[in-house]
Amino acid sequence: MSKRDYYEILGVSRSETSASLKSAYRALAMKFHPDKNQGDDTAEEKFKEISEAYDILKDDQKRAAYDKFGHSAFENGGSGSGFGGFQSSGFSDIFEDLFGMAGGASRRDPNAAQRGADLRYNLSITLEAAYTGKSEKITIPTSIPCNTCKGSGAKHGTKPSACTSCNGIGKIRSQQGFFMVERACPACQGNGLVIENPCDDCKGSGKINKNKTLDVKIPAGVEEGTRIRLTGEGKAGTRNGPSGDLYIFIDIEYHPIFERDGSTIYCEVPIPMTTATLGGQIEVPTVGGGKAQVKITAGTSTGKRFSIPGKGMPILNNNQFGDMIIQANVETPVNLNKKQKQLLRAFADECGNDVSPNATGFLDKVKELWDDLT
Repeated sequence: MSKRDYYEILGVSRSETSASLKSAYRALAMKFHPDKNQGDDTAEEKFKEISEAYDILKDDQKRAAYDKFGHSAFENGGSGSGFGGFQSSGFSDIFEDLFGMAGGASRRDPNAAQRGADLRYNLSITLEAAYTGKSEKITIPTSIPCNTCKGSGAKHGTKPSACTSCNGIGKIRSQQGFFMVERACPACQGNGLVIENPCDDCKGSGKINKNKTLDVKIPAGVEEGTRIRLTGEGKAGTRNGPSGDLYIFIDIEYHPIFERDGSTIYCEVPIPMTTATLGGQIEVPTVGGGKAQVKITAGTSTGKRFSIPGKGMPILNNNQFGDMIIQANVETPVNLNKKQKQLLRAFADECGNDVSPNATGFLDKVKELWDDLT
């Protein structure tokens, strides 16, 4: 079965901004999250589908690749998750074609040292961890220069020789009709060099594959999509070239209570009808783990917002904090006993229409409309 279009899944057009994509994703994630739809397999699959779509479209490079190549841009390991969230830069060929990095580049000397590939690691953290900052240990599969041959790939006392098939260029050309086709030399796999006596430890690659454990420091206030660069922690270079870099991409996990927008935290809080009517004080949790007191004004209706300064997220690389916005959700009483119902009816009879001006005004407008139609 062919995959659905990612834009269609999120219900947005291809011209939508990153902010609109994020807003659409949040609304759908809140609706279909498994925590709110326990036992609903359809909702769970829907949540996975929208998460996959947003993971691609929130990244500018991935989105550009998807816009040009569609789902094929991420097949055959292009963006699939790997070891513990690890991703290699396997889709670099697509980006080179997309942004023109390969077409005009001068031919590299195959005998020269080459920089190792960059690596990518997707790291999911909780909102609380983003608030406080943390130190996270990650393990990545990577490669390091072979210590036995010092990265040359050849046995001690020998060295690689130029490939006779391509004369050390690493590429061969062939005529196909009116076109000249250039491809990697099959004899040396595009390296331009042939190792006749390969190193026993690395089998001629010049690299040793191993798992590496790193300590990544996550700063307080980090946001969704933040990229942390670890210089030299990527794959080993070729022929003693420098190692690539490791890029940590931060993903903030869904939170059942708080919603974040930059440094501002939003929280919808149910408020008893009596408190909303008469006013009072309520206690609300904060993302930092504490509690805050909020004064509810008399006559509060659903949707009214109250701001608590300094109780939002820390601002990255700053000593300041954002605000926390509380949105009231006035709760209608349920499971009333007979006496409570009688008291409410007596209250309604005593109040008349004066205490509900919006409802009364709405009914007056409806009456005027009906009168105009008769």
